[in-house]
Amino acid sequence: MRHTPSAVIDAQAVAPVSTELHELLTVEEVAALLKVSKSWVYEHTRARGTPRSERLPYVKLGKYVRFDPQSIRAFLDRRATRP
Repeated sequence: MRHTPSAVIDAQAVAPVSTELHELLTVEEVAALLKVSKSWVYEHTRARGTPRSERLPYVKLGKYVRFDPQSIRAFLDRRATRP
C-alpha cells in the first residue's frame, strides 16, 4: 500500500507530547534530604488516622515506594506555612 502525501501525518501538525520525566527519589534519598530516618519516611507515608493530605506523598511501583521531588517540595511548603 502506497501512502499519498495527504495520508501522511505531518509531525509538526501534531501537538508535542511532553517527554520530560523527573527522576523519582527513593526512601533513602528522601530520608537524607529531610535529615530523618528511613522509618520516619515510611511512617509518614502510611500514618493511619492522618488525612491523606497530611501524609508524605508517594508513588507505589509494585513493592517499591518512590517520591516525586516536586510533591515533596509542595508537602514541605504546606507544612512550613502552618503555625
